[in-house]
Amino acid sequence: MATDSWLNETLYPGWGQRFRVTRELARVQSDFQDIVVFESESHGRVLVLDGAIQITEGDEFVYQEMLTHVPLLAHGNAKRVLIIGAGDGGVLRRVLEHSTVEKAVMCEIDGEVVRLSKEFLPSIAGDAWTNPRGEVIIGDGIDYVRRAPDASFDVIIVDSTDPIGVGEVLFTDEFYENSARILTDGGLIVNQCGVPFMQADELRETSLRRRQFFPHVGAYVAAVPTYVGGFMTLGWAAKQPGIADVDVATIRARAETAGILGHTRYWTPEVHYSAFQLPPYIAEHLPV
Repeated sequence: MATDSWLNETLYPGWGQRFRVTRELARVQSDFQDIVVFESESHGRVLVLDGAIQITEGDEFVYQEMLTHVPLLAHGNAKRVLIIGAGDGGVLRRVLEHSTVEKAVMCEIDGEVVRLSKEFLPSIAGDAWTNPRGEVIIGDGIDYVRRAPDASFDVIIVDSTDPIGVGEVLFTDEFYENSARILTDGGLIVNQCGVPFMQADELRETSLRRRQFFPHVGAYVAAVPTYVGGFMTLGWAAKQPGIADVDVATIRARAETAGILGHTRYWTPEVHYSAFQLPPYIAEHLPV
C-alpha cells in the first residue's frame, strides 16, 4: 500500500467507505485471516480484518464502552466475565475498569491480532494486558465455552467479526447452548449483530437462535461512526427478566460503585437506558 493511498472497505458489495492511508504499519496473513493496520488521515490508526474495518483509534470508545459497560451494569453484580474475541484489548480494558469485577478471561483465536494490537494500537488496551485480574488465552473460544464448567461466568461478551469466515462459529446453536450453560442464573450474553439497515438478517437470525436457550432476548443500539449505515445493534440474551429495564438512577449508582462514572466518553446512565428504546425498523427484526 503506497503512502497517501486509499483503502476501500469490502464489507458490502454495493456500498462502502474508504480511508485515506498516510502510512501502512503492518500487513499479515495469519492462519485465520488477512490483517492490516494503517495510519489514517481522519481516524488515527485502523485495524482491518479480511477487508472489513474492525476498530479505529478515533471512535473505538463508542463501541467498546457500549459493548462492555451496558451488560456489566445491567447485570449489577458481575464478578466473572468471559470475553470471546476482542483481540485489540479494548473490551478487556473496559471490563477491568470495573473495580467490582474479580476476573476477566479473554479468549482470542488469532494471536496475530493480539500481537499487532500490542505493537501498533497500544492506546486501545492501555495497561489491560498486564492487569492481574485479566487472563488472556490464545485459543478457540468455541472450545473454551464447550469445556467451561457450569455457571462459571456472570457475563459473556462476544466481540467478533460478522458471521462469515473465522467468526461464523460464534453464531451457532451449539455456542449459544453452551453459553447459557456456563452462565450463572442471572447471567447474560452480548454480541455485536451488525448494522440492521444493511444486515437485518444478522440481528433476526441471531435473536432466533438465542431464543432457543435464553428466555429474554433483545438488542440495544450504539452510533459508531466507523460502522456505516446508522445504528449498530448489540444483541442481548438474558436468563432473568427486567435486566434491560433498570432505571437510570440504579445504573448511575452501580456505575459509581464500579468506579467508571464520569470516566467515559460515550456511555452515560441516560445513554444506557435510552439505547434499549429501539426504532421500529430495528425492533421489527426481534422475535416477539
